[in-house]
Amino acid sequence: MKRVVDRRIPSGTRNTLLGSRKNIEAHYDLSNDLFTAFLDETLSYSSALFDRSRPLAEQTLVEAQHAKIDAVLDAADVTAGSRVLEIGTGWGSLAIAAARRGATVTSITLSHEQAAPARERIAAADVDEPGLAARVEVRLQDYREVSGQFDAIVSVEMIEAVGEEYWPTYFRAIDDLLAPGGIAAIQSILMSHDRYPATRRSYGWIQKHIFPGGLIPSSEAIEETTTEHTSLRVTATHRFGRDYAETLRRWRRTFIREWPTIAASGFDETFRRKWEFYLAYCEAGFAADYIDVAQIRLERVEAA
Repeated sequence: MKRVVDRRIPSGTRNTLLGSRKNIEAHYDLSNDLFTAFLDETLSYSSALFDRSRPLAEQTLVEAQHAKIDAVLDAADVTAGSRVLEIGTGWGSLAIAAARRGATVTSITLSHEQAAPARERIAAADVDEPGLAARVEVRLQDYREVSGQFDAIVSVEMIEAVGEEYWPTYFRAIDDLLAPGGIAAIQSILMSHDRYPATRRSYGWIQKHIFPGGLIPSSEAIEETTTEHTSLRVTATHRFGRDYAETLRRWRRTFIREWPTIAASGFDETFRRKWEFYLAYCEAGFAADYIDVAQIRLERVEAA
């Protein structure tokens, strides 16, 4: 029945160089005030990583987000002296954490609304840690326009915005930009591979109202793409989908509590209902294991 009721994905949402900028702006450039109202102080708009050996009630979202950032940097072996490329700046927390390890960071984004506060946060961190800002550069740049060599490439929940058509391009870019012996670590939302064929051509509610041009990959799709188009191979995967359900639960609770502040920024009741549904819908998907999230380590397999 899905084939009968589904609309075709509009060609205008393709993630060309211009299309990607439009798709990113449609979501991430809504308002910094909006995201600041319901995210934690790290301004991390991706799944936190909770310590499952401790009660969730004892853990703050801030510490769980820092744990997620550290886990990604650890997966990519980021240490002092590492040359790091971050694909998808967010609001700068990962770049700051990498710089605190002594790495030199090039962080790229297509969002004007994120780039400006990210630079401000990096400058503010430099006040207490002189020299930190000199190790971080935030660029308004597409991943297809980057050149150079990097010891580590990290990308947190950005692949979902790439689009299936450009997955080979995305992973080839990572492959080309990694220095010999370099490691990439991505955090990706995942769907099961048996649902992927029915979803990949579907213009669903999330694409229409929240993330134009987006598509969640399966782990098999990632492995097939990297095997066919690159010398990269998946060498480790850490799944933590239930942690995303908890992250979303906390975001939704804060969104509801802070709605008067959000509304004062110009958002109407239709937006409130849409976003409350979006957050609840995603929370349910992760809680029911319908979708998952994982940190995936990629290493180059050199030709014999």
